[in-house]
Amino acid sequence: MKRHLGAASSLVVIAVLACGALASAHEIGTTRVSVRFQEDQRYDIEIVTDAASLVEKLETIAGSQGRALSTGTSSPSAIAERLGALDAVFRRRLTVAFDGAGVDPALQFAVFPSVDAMSPPLATIRLTGEIPQGARQFTWEYSWTFASYSLSLQHGDAADATTEWLEGGQASTPFSLTARPPQTSRAGTAWRYLALGFTHIVPHGLDHMLFVLGIFLLNRRLRSVLAQVSAFTIAHSITLGLSIYGVIDVPALVVEPLIAISIAYMAIENLVLTELKPWRIVLVFAFGLLHGMGFAGALQDVGLPRQELLTALVGFNAGVEAGQLAVIAAAFALVGWRCGSQSWYRTRVVVPASVMMACTAVYWTLERVGL
Repeated sequence: MKRHLGAASSLVVIAVLACGALASAHEIGTTRVSVRFQEDQRYDIEIVTDAASLVEKLETIAGSQGRALSTGTSSPSAIAERLGALDAVFRRRLTVAFDGAGVDPALQFAVFPSVDAMSPPLATIRLTGEIPQGARQFTWEYSWTFASYSLSLQHGDAADATTEWLEGGQASTPFSLTARPPQTSRAGTAWRYLALGFTHIVPHGLDHMLFVLGIFLLNRRLRSVLAQVSAFTIAHSITLGLSIYGVIDVPALVVEPLIAISIAYMAIENLVLTELKPWRIVLVFAFGLLHGMGFAGALQDVGLPRQELLTALVGFNAGVEAGQLAVIAAAFALVGWRCGSQSWYRTRVVVPASVMMACTAVYWTLERVGL
């Protein structure tokens, strides 16, 4: 009995961790890096990243007492001043190298205000300098982010840029300054965006994970779960594609609070229902339309290759589906298989997990409308 209780509590533990994190979704990465090699033998590197997060990391490493940043209390100029004071610390986890030898670029910080209540203030860090005479290769490393980010490299005014996806702290592939770089294969593009789609759900998409767990909790029977997941998949695939191709454009200020409300509704309905009702699938479909627009916002933030737009879109969507199925498989393995048929399953698993999900979703809703 104790063993079964322990297994049943595992799902509740997952919900507690997710609720305790109180994290926002779509954390594929708020960092982008673009590098341009000019005809006059100069390089220009631009880093765009979350200003508040960067300041907190820098001040932690520096050992100074950081002051919490928020859109309403810290002006862009004040944040930029704090970043500028930490110039030396910032350079510790940054490598700009030609032929394996590091260089010391000029550095300039600028901070721009949030565009809406959902967006953080963005820092733009510009690094400039001269390309060493006779240099043949460029390498890059950046360790101030813990998520995947895109590195775009471009010769002069060339129309095509080479894009490489890196993890924080990972060194880039050496980039040739003399030869035209090989184009990424279609298979490589599909695999990269499939991985991004998966990690957008597991582990970064806590709100989408909670929504999928809400689907599982109402009724663990395979037919019930598949009916809801299928409706959700079809719906978010529609709005993801329409948003990426510019057919619809709903601002995050509207989409994100509604996504949080959808999680709260699912959790509350799990508390009052014990069986799948016909309207549930219709609502899951409607909520899927919202989540698809959220996926599109995250995907647009990290960028899409112009030449392989459809490949990247399909790969990302497949990764999202794999992430959702992984969440359901984990939930079934933890509690559905052994404990789902027990008389105490609802009172000890479904109810407490749903209550925590509802509380978290309400918190997210208030946070996303700026309260």
